[in-house]
Amino acid sequence: MAASAEHDEGEGSLIDHLVELRSRLLRAITGLVIALVALLPFANRLYGWFAQPLLDKLPQGAQLIAVEVASPFFAPLKLAFFAAVLLTMPWLLYQAWAFVAPGLYKREKKLALPLLVSAVGLFYAGCAFAFFIVLPAVFGFLTAITPDGVAMMTDINAYLNFVLVIFLAFGISFELPVALVILVLLGWVTPAQLREWRGYAIVGMFILAAIITPPDVVSQLLLAIPMCLLYEAGIIAARLVAPKDAERAADADEA
Repeated sequence: MAASAEHDEGEGSLIDHLVELRSRLLRAITGLVIALVALLPFANRLYGWFAQPLLDKLPQGAQLIAVEVASPFFAPLKLAFFAAVLLTMPWLLYQAWAFVAPGLYKREKKLALPLLVSAVGLFYAGCAFAFFIVLPAVFGFLTAITPDGVAMMTDINAYLNFVLVIFLAFGISFELPVALVILVLLGWVTPAQLREWRGYAIVGMFILAAIITPPDVVSQLLLAIPMCLLYEAGIIAARLVAPKDAERAADADEA
C-alpha cells in the first residue's frame, strides 16, 4: 500500500511538472508570436535600418541587391523573427526561470537571478557593440580595400546572414564573465586558477576571434580585445561570489 501510494505521488508530481512545462512553453511562444505579429508590418523599414551600417559605407549610388526572386519577402521576414526573439528574450528566460525556480534552494535562487539578468544584459550589450561599433568599422575596411573596377553589390539575404552571425558571435562572447562565474560556483575552477591561466586565455581568445569573425583584422581585434577585458571582469566577479574558504586556500596554494 505504501509503495503504491509513493508511486502514485511520484506519477502525479511528474504530471504536474509536465503540465507546468506545457504552460510555460505556451506562454513563451505566445509572447514571441505577439512580438512577431507586431513587427511584421514594419519588416521592410526594419531591414532598411538594419542595412544602414553597410549602406553608409558603400560608394555613391551603390545599393544592396536581391539575387533570389523571393529574397525581398523572406529576408525582412527572417529579420523580423530575429528581432522578435531579441525583444522577447527577457520574457522567454523568465518563463524558463519560473519553471526551474521552485526546485532551487534559497542560496541558488539568490545567485541564479543576478546571473540570468547579467546574461541578458551582456548579450544585448554584445549585439549593440557589434551593430554600432564593429559593423561600421568592418564595412569601412572592406569597402576601402575593394579593387578598382569592382562594384560592391551585396545580396540582401547574404548581408542578413553575415550580420546575424556577427550578432550571435558578439552576443555569446560577451557572456564570458557569466560563464566564468558559473564555473567558479560549480567548483570546477577558482579565481586564482583563472588568473594563472590568463596568458593562455588571451591567446585562445585571439584564436577564437580569428575563427568566428570575418577574415579581416579589424573585426578580430574588436572581438578579442573586449573578450580580454570581459575575462578580467569575470575574474573580479568570480572573486566576489567564490566561497571565501576555498578562495583563501587557493591563494595560499598559489603563494
